[in-house]
Amino acid sequence: MSIYSTDDGSKSLHSNHFNENFHDSNGALKEAYEKYVIPADLYRFKKGVKLNVLDVCIGLGYNTACLIEAIKNNSIELNWWGLELDKRPLSIALNNQTFKENWSPSVLTILKSIRDFEGWVHPRSAGQILWGDARQQLNLIPNSTKFDLILHDAFSPKNCPELWSEEFLKTLTSKLTCGGRLITYCSAAAVRATLKRAGLQLRSLLPNQDSGNSWSTGTLAILSPSKETINPKGPNWQLLTPMEEEHLLTRAATPYRDLSGLDDAQEILARRKQEQHASSLEKTKNWQRRWLTAA
Repeated sequence: MSIYSTDDGSKSLHSNHFNENFHDSNGALKEAYEKYVIPADLYRFKKGVKLNVLDVCIGLGYNTACLIEAIKNNSIELNWWGLELDKRPLSIALNNQTFKENWSPSVLTILKSIRDFEGWVHPRSAGQILWGDARQQLNLIPNSTKFDLILHDAFSPKNCPELWSEEFLKTLTSKLTCGGRLITYCSAAAVRATLKRAGLQLRSLLPNQDSGNSWSTGTLAILSPSKETINPKGPNWQLLTPMEEEHLLTRAATPYRDLSGLDDAQEILARRKQEQHASSLEKTKNWQRRWLTAA
């Protein structure tokens, strides 16, 4: 792994194994707030409420740290779980002075406790991290624990399909409370279609001025018994556009499948490629010609 500076001055990492950055170049700190904290709609949670949060792939800890900073003065009780395979990103971050300067002393103490003691216990908050393959570690969380927020920040599906499979995502969504939200930077059709089949309502995270020609910067998926209870638009999200809805009807929406929960990336990708080849769905390049070339 190698550390680098993003445009907002915050530090991030590049994974040589996945050949992928942990954050986009616009800013690691900015990304955590815009793609995770804002769509969480934290104002919904009143004083004294217990907020259950699952952070999938905590990496350097930005998403959790930004969320805790946002609620630490609101008297909200936090029950936090984290899933992460690799201990190095958080450790590297906590050895970097620029990274540490992002956080208040209390939040920095929590990050250090996650690294050193696998969690923390405070009067109004508690957390536990499970190190290892998230597919197996997820099953160690008590079935009675339901989450108001799931922050899903794994490497991209093309590089880490294990954590975007139909099976893993459906297990995640089964752990949402009524009204719970799964939030991710990913806008891939395969992921969105899987979440939709799991019964979640989808919203598209809007691009900001730094996103160039990007049509979406992520996905907000909500479990609700009634469509009327969810606003179609929010501070930085909206209903999927006709273009995005049609994307879910193309071969790009073919799911990643991992029935055993033990397959490696190559097996999952090969299986999906075969399924796409045999699919009767519209070819994705036709959708691209219809929408993206006209944009």
